[in-house]
Amino acid sequence: MQRRFSTAVLAAASLLLAAGCSAGGAQPQGGASSAPAKNRGTAASPGATPSSAVPPAKGSVEVTGTLATGLKSPWGVAVLPGGDLLVASRDTGKIVRIAAHGGKITELGSVPGVEPGGEGGLLGIAVSAAFGTDHQVYAYFTTASDNRVARMNYDERRPPGDQLGAPDTVFKGIPKGRIHNGGRIAFGPDRMLYVGTGETGDTGLAQDKRSLGGKILRMTPDGEPAHGNPEADSVVYDYGHRNVQGLAWDDDKRLWASEFGQDTWDELNVIEPGRNYGWPKVEGRAEGRAEGRAAGAGFMDPVEVWRTADASPSGIAWAKGSIWMASLRGERLWRIPLNGTRPVAAPQAFLKGTYGRLRTVVAAGDGTLWLVTSNTDGRGTPHKGDDRILRLRVS
Repeated sequence: MQRRFSTAVLAAASLLLAAGCSAGGAQPQGGASSAPAKNRGTAASPGATPSSAVPPAKGSVEVTGTLATGLKSPWGVAVLPGGDLLVASRDTGKIVRIAAHGGKITELGSVPGVEPGGEGGLLGIAVSAAFGTDHQVYAYFTTASDNRVARMNYDERRPPGDQLGAPDTVFKGIPKGRIHNGGRIAFGPDRMLYVGTGETGDTGLAQDKRSLGGKILRMTPDGEPAHGNPEADSVVYDYGHRNVQGLAWDDDKRLWASEFGQDTWDELNVIEPGRNYGWPKVEGRAEGRAEGRAAGAGFMDPVEVWRTADASPSGIAWAKGSIWMASLRGERLWRIPLNGTRPVAAPQAFLKGTYGRLRTVVAAGDGTLWLVTSNTDGRGTPHKGDDRILRLRVS
């Protein structure tokens, strides 16, 4: 059950801001980085210590196969304990299971209450940290009144299309809009649920700590504020985001997040609890900051930035010492090799324009990645077989 706390859930965003999701120019040169200010010491996001194994400056990507084709507006992806994938369709509200070997597709069912529109609909999904015993699937979705998180029992013994139990709402009241609904959810190494939200185009929500918009939220599996949050009675973990789209943890349990910029800079951030990531006061890096310190006025600088035409980032994954970032408008997969929180080299782009818009990238657990395209989302140009899931061997 969600604990009651004050939130300023404001009106839906103006469509005039939608262009901010896809405007931009050329990629910045070089790979400049900034280390975050000293961490406050939570288990979920340890300090900026170097990695035990530093990846090479240059990596590689090989597409080794296509797992599935013909998917409609795929968005969220969760990996089951045996390796099969659960995939959510933003516009149909359905969840399917795709066998990791052979690609057989089985429909679990539809999530009741999903109201797709604009960038809203059935977005992120995650399997419970205790899935082996509770069989719970979590979903973030847009309704007629808000964005919310619900969990459903998954019973694969039931007939296809009827394998999801009734949704149990664990958290509600997240602002909704035609744009900037956030939507990525994931269970962290601490077994808490993390939720990335957007400011729905109402930029003031990002700096308003009473609002759930433009934040990363951290909660128990039951939707309560998790122990160790910056404020004991709040699920707000950090703030100052425009539209969080990707969440991933590295081998040292640091939390990383990708974020849409407006007209100039997209961002990759390392997340520390209670910190302010600047939007709308800062887009990208703050001017005149000191290297290795928080940005001016207490804002945290991103670790990497991209021109929005080269990225417009969505999902991210951690593999082989690097963050891998799927890009929508940029139509490419970015590799960011890291030593702790510092890039080893400039970001490296792969698959530029080969498969169109890229929505989600997921670590398969064996050093390979699943990559999901997004050409049927209303902004892409679908080709025969879209949308698809590709298997990648990376280094």
